Amino acid sequence: MKRNYSAFAEDIPAYSDPKAAKDIYADLKQLSAIPGHICTCSELQILPGQRRFSKMPWLVPMLELLPPTSIGHLKEWGLSTVFVLAKNYNKLVHVWESVTAMVELWHPQTNSFIFPEFEATILLEELEIMLGLPLYQKGEEFAISYTVDQINSWSILACITIKKNDLYSMTSGMHVHLLPIAQWIISQCKRKTTNYTAIAKAAAICIYGVILFLEADGAISFGNLSIIDYISEGMKIGQAVLGFLYAGLTSAALGGPFYGSVVAFELWMGMHVQFRAVEDLTLECKTMLNHPLAYVGGRLHMSPRAWCKTAQVKGIQAWRQYLRSLTVADFDMRPRFMHGRTIHLPQHAGLALRLLGNGALVSYNPDRCHLQCGAARMVVPLLSHFPPIQERKRGDAQDERDMSSAVVHWEGCATSAIQAEVEEDDEAIMEYIEALKKIQPAGGNN
Repeated sequence: MKRNYSAFAEDIPAYSDPKAAKDIYADLKQLSAIPGHICTCSELQILPGQRRFSKMPWLVPMLELLPPTSIGHLKEWGLSTVFVLAKNYNKLVHVWESVTAMVELWHPQTNSFIFPEFEATILLEELEIMLGLPLYQKGEEFAISYTVDQINSWSILACITIKKNDLYSMTSGMHVHLLPIAQWIISQCKRKTTNYTAIAKAAAICIYGVILFLEADGAISFGNLSIIDYISEGMKIGQAVLGFLYAGLTSAALGGPFYGSVVAFELWMGMHVQFRAVEDLTLECKTMLNHPLAYVGGRLHMSPRAWCKTAQVKGIQAWRQYLRSLTVADFDMRPRFMHGRTIHLPQHAGLALRLLGNGALVSYNPDRCHLQCGAARMVVPLLSHFPPIQERKRGDAQDERDMSSAVVHWEGCATSAIQAEVEEDDEAIMEYIEALKKIQPAGGNN
């Protein structure tokens, strides 16, 4: 992995002044004024790209054949939670009406959901905890999985097989197909080979490919293949997973295909919007039976014996009306699993963070979501001076400088602990809500 930035350190541009945001980008628009935004498509019944998330009939049979030693490797690499989700993937029922209605509130410039009284986003720490991924810690920037080199998919897949016919079947264009890899795993398991590490690496590609990085039908990109390849070395992949999901939300919000981890997205929606833990509930919540939380909710202080706040919300129109009138009280700002957790924030305006991944640098603005981060709303958030999504060109000198600059910002980021209760100033709230009115959807689309 090439990560030597010393030759470029002196060329890293100085931090931009916050007002550069207004110089580089147009002022924030209402979502309904953004060309192509799906919040203007009241007739929309299916999220673009939804059909890519069909069931994978080969996934569970493959997982059931894995030898215990290979499963041990997967757990050692941090796949315990994702492995459980994969084993139950065919039981999960995605509620696309709620996903679609939520995507309609995604602002592609702020990378946040715009509600009437507040903004919210999927925090890096939330994602890592929900999916059981290794947690990013300040000072571990060089343990974040990404590369600035060109990616050779065959060299990565060589740990599985060196047969050219197999490699040709596993790759095409700039994508890797998961089914041929699964077929290779099944053949190895049935022959009872002892190539346990290679089987585990191949299974990791399939598991993460389906749960976290699915981009096309049964395929992942070379960039995400490279991200997965480094997990056996203890690298942190949370930023790449979140950046990919942000990019998928932006794509869908602008009428393109949705990609990224719909499982992670529904876990996040379940914790914040749909369910509330109740200690003495005696009946199981039927709504949760086919929800990802039914399988991994325990570690998030959420059991199937929960109260569903949205049980009566059925259909796309009802979900639109519900989400577009959601109040602070209806959104669980700080679920129990986040109490006291350390979160990472921009050090100050002009030092905005970007999520590191192999496909793009994606703007990360947790500071816009004050309440979710356990802080009172005191100021109207400024627009980041970075482009929301900056496509990467690996092997390029400018790309190395951009990645180095992003790493420096993470090295200098601030940390804060999420508090269970927050007191706010009424005047600051009103100023904040007035600013939100300028960027939330216009009425008449329910």
